[in-house]
Amino acid sequence: MRVMEYYILRRTLAIFAAALAWVLVIVWTTQVLNRLDIVTSNGQSAATFFAVAALALPAVIPIIMPFAIGIAVAHTLATMNADSELVVINAAGSPRSTIIRPILTIAIISSIAAFAINNTLEPFARQALRQTLASANADLIATLVQEGTFQKVDDGIFVQISERRADGQLGGIFVVDTRAPDMKLVYHARRGATVERETGSVLVLQDGEIQRQSGSGDVSIIRFESLPMDLSQFTNGSDRPTLYPKDQYLPYLLNPDPEDKFFAEYPQAFRAELHMRLSEWLYPIVFALIGIAVAGDARSFREARLHPLVTTLAIGLAVRWAGFYAGNEAESVPFFSFMLYAVPIGTIIICIGFIASNRVMELPTHWVERLSARFQRDREALAGFGARTARRFGPRGRA
Repeated sequence: MRVMEYYILRRTLAIFAAALAWVLVIVWTTQVLNRLDIVTSNGQSAATFFAVAALALPAVIPIIMPFAIGIAVAHTLATMNADSELVVINAAGSPRSTIIRPILTIAIISSIAAFAINNTLEPFARQALRQTLASANADLIATLVQEGTFQKVDDGIFVQISERRADGQLGGIFVVDTRAPDMKLVYHARRGATVERETGSVLVLQDGEIQRQSGSGDVSIIRFESLPMDLSQFTNGSDRPTLYPKDQYLPYLLNPDPEDKFFAEYPQAFRAELHMRLSEWLYPIVFALIGIAVAGDARSFREARLHPLVTTLAIGLAVRWAGFYAGNEAESVPFFSFMLYAVPIGTIIICIGFIASNRVMELPTHWVERLSARFQRDREALAGFGARTARRFGPRGRA
């Protein structure tokens, strides 16, 4: 690799690493906050929360990689163009491969890494995450024994315990089950206890009654001396989690188990996930080529109407949205499985056409003009607001 190629590789790689780290932190934080209810609602420890947070990380990395590549390529080439480095490279007679080769090297390595994460680390993390959440649900009976508060176990299931006695007994137990639209069940027991079994914890209600109210308003009461209640049935709390197509490894998607209940009911979802696994690894290359097509030529700033980074991200977002849309629709419509390949491969062909013909990929002129006009109006409005605020609250305004 030539000195200039190594220089471009080093600059692009540094910006790629920084962009990947920052965007990953932001997106990962939003994903982690969605799991905060594991601690606040289910009473799990902080260690469980951090374990869930770590397991959510592999699913985010492949999605962020293409955007980090696009940011790195567009920023590097735009900076080199502003410093007249691209002009010097062209004037020295260097071929365009001097710019393209180091960028594609990073993009291809990123694509291989994305494919590996999608098909090895991510399924492992997803299965481990399912297991952790299933275990948390299965142990919910031990965590919801809190005096004087109603605990929501699941949609339509509430439990309340009045007191916890010194001998381990529970007093004043209420369980409300409103899941069935035409039936409401209220369990009330004067005392009870938790019993550990091989299948999990069981709440044994003693000396109580069941009030059953039908949709027509009729109420029936059933008294009981002892009634075991496995709350895991309300929360799907088995310690054996249900695995979905995204949780499976690639060999399983290629040859699913015919006895898999989810596969028997939704076979197209497995096919869609398989095609997504075989196509999504292309997006780092797609974003890199978009960045080259947008900012890979030396050009005067008088010609540029919009910053290359904005153009690259705008085009990349449109392409990635098309890929996500095709993936969602492919779960029910087989035709969109073809679109999963057509979107990235078609974009690659278009970008190669722009690069080979020395044309610059830009947003339509009227889009750029509207964006520029809107930006100018917003800037003037912000400047006017700042001036009015300064006059009002400045020293003279207060006087």
